[in-house]
Amino acid sequence: MPALLDTGFLLAVLDADDNLHSACTEALEGEPNPLLPDLVLPELAYLILRELSYPALTTFLRSVASGELLQVKSIPEDLTRAAELLEKYADNRVDFVDCAIVAMAERLNLRKTLTVDTRHFTIFRPKHCDYFEIAPNT
Repeated sequence: MPALLDTGFLLAVLDADDNLHSACTEALEGEPNPLLPDLVLPELAYLILRELSYPALTTFLRSVASGELLQVKSIPEDLTRAAELLEKYADNRVDFVDCAIVAMAERLNLRKTLTVDTRHFTIFRPKHCDYFEIAPNT
């Protein structure tokens, strides 16, 4: 079953100096069909430019455009559900992209996320399963 990719996870894969680079790279290589939520791209692009470089961003975007990572598109219902999750978990200071990933996972019946944000993804209680399987296990 595919896994959804989170922003921080992908940034760690792209940044060889990140202390989670090896663990995230290994987790990604072990995932047969990772899915890139479209709503991750703007946040990731901003972070790549802030933390890495323009060449890193353009290389990544070209790899996505060539199909190296399969994108999954959000739908209006995902945004509605993300808003519900933002309200429900506001005390935990979850962000929009995390909530959108949860909404997409629920819609697609996916139970696995590739994320470094274990603090948030361990508190979410999705509708379709008891909890998310999270990788890498750091």
